Parts: sequence; structure tokens; C-alpha cells
Amino acid sequence: MFSEIVEIRGKDLESEGWRKIMRKVLSDDPIYEIEELSIGNGLPNRARIAVWAPTREELDIRLEALGQGGLTIVTEPDVQTQPAPADGVFPEAFYSTTNFETFVRLAGEWAPVAKIEMDCTIVIDTAAGTACCVPIGSVKKGQAVVCGPTGVRIEQPKVNDRDKGAFEFMASDVSSEKSKLLVIREMALEIRAAKKAGQKILVVGGPAIIHTGAGPFLCRLIEGGYLDVLFAGNALATHDIEVALYGTSLGVNTQTGAPVPHGHEHHIRAINAIRAAGSIEAAVSKGLLTSGVMHACVTHNVRTVLAGSIRDDGPLPGVITDAQRAQDAMREALDGVGIAIMVATTLHSIATGNILPARVRCFCVDINPAVITKLADRGTHQSIGLVTDTEPFFKLLAEALEA
Repeated sequence: MFSEIVEIRGKDLESEGWRKIMRKVLSDDPIYEIEELSIGNGLPNRARIAVWAPTREELDIRLEALGQGGLTIVTEPDVQTQPAPADGVFPEAFYSTTNFETFVRLAGEWAPVAKIEMDCTIVIDTAAGTACCVPIGSVKKGQAVVCGPTGVRIEQPKVNDRDKGAFEFMASDVSSEKSKLLVIREMALEIRAAKKAGQKILVVGGPAIIHTGAGPFLCRLIEGGYLDVLFAGNALATHDIEVALYGTSLGVNTQTGAPVPHGHEHHIRAINAIRAAGSIEAAVSKGLLTSGVMHACVTHNVRTVLAGSIRDDGPLPGVITDAQRAQDAMREALDGVGIAIMVATTLHSIATGNILPARVRCFCVDINPAVITKLADRGTHQSIGLVTDTEPFFKLLAEALEA
């Protein structure tokens, strides 16, 4: 994408050429974006507008047309950089990123910033002429770090027409008194559209998915090809395997809802069985693990990242206990993800929201409205919230996708 800033001042703001330009800008034409506008109240008449085009040739044509309307070109300088003083340390004046699509000006042209996420910085590869978002723990001494806002542009996502309907209503506030079925049907449409466009679907899940009996419905999504990536912790995987091996979750029989003798031991025995097999994948190949969410993930090639916590039992083989390594594994798995569905997990949902670009559609589903609010408060503004329990949510979603 190519862009320039055009400027018009003084009495030219009252010209017919300016009126024509403003009619296009105010018509929501994505070619134009108002950067600055000051008229009257003792201020000098002045307007700055960003003009966008997919090629340099098209941009030159648009600029020539605007010049005939009395506008002059204002050339922005390139980004300013400073070397990182040490591994894991940004320069003091580093630019702090948002999760919106970001561009930097390199050698007079606008280049997209790869792997954008909030609360990081931008590192420039001057030899390749590229820019990449880098978290503080990953920056290396001497890398060219963008400093200050000069030569940096942010493009906020455009409003989707679908958001003006049911999703606009859902995003307006957090309440349990809303039509779940209506929103879940809309979600199913979005998921189908994303899959058709070649995008991946991510589910971020907590152990309540298993405890409430929603596991079989999540398996239906996996078996139907509607899930590509799963983020979870040790608990979801452990209790899912507990159900597969012992028919209990947290020692409670999943068919009768009654606790069973010595059921409190089942989760640790499940962990021990998988550790003895060597891995979850090995347990599947050996015929030890024959059902459940983790079995479905293995047999349907769903990429799984299990991030551990300080309270974990075991943990299971494959659980990443180093928080920084877990973050990096989650980042790597996000390539191509177009929709993220976050269900019944506060910390994993917020952690995932922190590393997602704003262009990824997010659905946060929880019985506790505070989880949905916290996710949005921490910067994941593109999230749509749904207050409901996990079992009916996954059941209705599976039925909507299968319909």
C-alpha cells in the first residue's frame, strides 16, 4: 500500500475543488483519511489528508487530480531508529505499538509492519527494507528500533456491515439478557466465511469446557474441520484425558453427575498414564487414548499450544512451563488465524488478546460478564462478548455449523 499526505490552507478551503474532495472523504471512501482539520475559532484554516493507493502509479494519478483542486504535497520523513542497547532492552525513546495495522515509512515508501501486536516495538531490517513487531524479551542488541511517532502510520479496521446488526447490539454492553442463538448463528456464518477465505479458527479454552460436558460438542467442531488451533492449559487437557480414561472430570461421573470413589485421584492418574506413554500423541498412537478433545486434536492435525501455570499438577508432557516460551509458541501458531473464540478462561483469553492483531475477529464466551469486560479493557476492542455457559454454547455452535 502506498500513501502520501496532502495539505490545503487558507481560502483554498472554501474552493469548489475542496468541496468535491470533502464529499469523497465524507462518503467513507477508503482512499482518503483525514489526519488534521482546523477551521475557524481563530485557528488558521488547514487540512491534512492521507491518500492511499495499492500501487505507486495509482497514487500519482490521485495526487495529480488533488493538485488540480488546490492541494499541495507534504512529504513525511522516514522512521527514526536507534540501536537496542542490550538484549531484551529497548532504547528509551522506543515506539510502543498498538494492535492495529501499522505502516512505517522506509526510503520514502510505506511498508507494513509484520506480526503486529500491542505493547511491543518495531524493528527495522534496513538491508531487506522490512519492519517487524518485536516483544521486549526478543529484541537483540544492535537491532534498529523505531523511536518516536515520526514515519509511523496506524490504520484502524473498517466497520464490517455485519457489525451493524446483531454484533453491534452484542458489543453495546455486557448482559446475559440477549439472544444467544441469534449471535451464535452469526458466529457460524463468520466461521464458514473465514474457512472459505482460507483463514484458520482458534479456540482458547478453559477446563470448564470439560467439567460442564461441552467436550463432545467441541470434538464435533474439530471433526467437522472448523477448528485449526487450540490454546489451553494443563487443566483442560488433563481433565479431558481423565474423562477418556475414567469417565470422570474432577472425580465426578460425567454421565450421572455423582462423585465416584477415589475419583479425586483420577486426574493425577491420567497425567501419570500419559507421562508413562511418553506424550499425548504417543498415547493416541498406542491406543491408550481413544476419545476426547485431545484425541480429536491429534487425529485431525489441530495445532495445540498448552501453556502451563504455577498451580499445575504434573504437568502433562507437551505443556510449556516457561511463560516466555509459551508466549512465543502462541505467536507462531497465530499465522493465518482469522477468528479467535475464547471460552471459559480469563487468563488465557487476556493473554491471547494481548498478542492478537486487531484484524482478528474475537468472540469471548463466559458465564462471568467480568471476563468479557476485562478482555476489552485490556485492549482487545474487537472482541464480541456472549454471557452464557460453555455446554449450551458449543452445542448450539456445533448445530449451527452442521445445519
